[in-house]
Amino acid sequence: MEPVQKKRKAGMRQAVLNLEESMIRQVANAGMGRSDVLKFWFGESDEVTPAFIRDAAVASLQQGETFYAHNLGLPELREAIARYATALRTPGATAIGAERIAVTSGGVNALMLAVQALVDAGDEVVVVTPVWPNLIAQPAIMGAVVKCVSLKPVAGQWQLDMAALLAAITDKTRLLIVNAPNNPTGWTLSRAEQETILAHCRRTGSWILADEVYERLYFEDTINGCAPSFLDIANPEDRLVVVHSFSKSFLMTGWRLGWLVMPPAITPQVGKLVEFNTSCAPVFIQRAGLVALQRTGDVTPQLVAHLKICRDTLVPQLQAVPGVEVAPARGGMYAFFRLVDQQRFGDSLETAKRLVVEAGLGLAPGNAFMVNPTAEAQGWLRWCFASRDVARLEQGVGRLRRWLGL
Repeated sequence: MEPVQKKRKAGMRQAVLNLEESMIRQVANAGMGRSDVLKFWFGESDEVTPAFIRDAAVASLQQGETFYAHNLGLPELREAIARYATALRTPGATAIGAERIAVTSGGVNALMLAVQALVDAGDEVVVVTPVWPNLIAQPAIMGAVVKCVSLKPVAGQWQLDMAALLAAITDKTRLLIVNAPNNPTGWTLSRAEQETILAHCRRTGSWILADEVYERLYFEDTINGCAPSFLDIANPEDRLVVVHSFSKSFLMTGWRLGWLVMPPAITPQVGKLVEFNTSCAPVFIQRAGLVALQRTGDVTPQLVAHLKICRDTLVPQLQAVPGVEVAPARGGMYAFFRLVDQQRFGDSLETAKRLVVEAGLGLAPGNAFMVNPTAEAQGWLRWCFASRDVARLEQGVGRLRRWLGL
């Protein structure tokens, strides 16, 4: 009889082996050790977290809060998140209670917890792309069959083909993943589009996982000062999970603190998953998050105003560069632009590596955000414009121009 050991699979799971190395990290590695590189490749501001938020964490540590917390988060933080999320809703929206909130160790952790909770191996998952690569990798790690529906670029502005999306979501679709405002394109769902998607997913019985971490980083005039949210139109029992993070709106990327909003019936089950992933978010970090929410008016409005200045500085200068196609993002912190000469710049990864080495300009390659990109999607690069010093953006455009020989 064959030994049991020989029947076991050798090595790691194939789904893990199939994961690709981050293309953004590949570009960053090309610039390691170079202090002259202007770095716009990662999705974060170069501004430090406000002092009053840092001080809250220090005070917590000095008080000895170094022990485990509840899996779902400190009760006072969950209540504060519920109040904050409710205050952002449009008139007529359902209030959000703390029983629908789980505190997580970052937005990435929130997304992975949601996928773990909802997706079995072999399930069909539809993802709207271009998108941050983690949103495609996470269901793939769970063994899901991932189908991508791509936005379409029109004069640099990305648009949703609603007919194609609805055709892709059937009664076999377990989960739809959509990120809006979108990283990298800045595309944002309209209220009408959200209503159409929600109604369709109710008919098919599909879950929606909405990554809305850029909700507050929105540059259009709205009644609540943020982008349209599925939470504005959904019922508490809808098959909807919304992910948020402290990272972007509160300048807290390195703190790793986020949250989930979900139907109350599944919150205890997600609490079990938190136990088996991280046990809980650190208490001193949760204390910092609580103060951030209490003083959001001292952080987010100024941040959004500055990001708008950054966008409105960078985009017109890029538009003035011959051979560049770009439109201003409605939300987020990125300019997603295209070098139209496909013969020279079709491979975005190689172009991004060359820009680092030859021009000292660090950008993220567009094909990091796409799966099997079509010819029309080649040549795209992502520029994070969240720069404390706007002059760095102007310097970067100058380096791009010189590299293009202009």
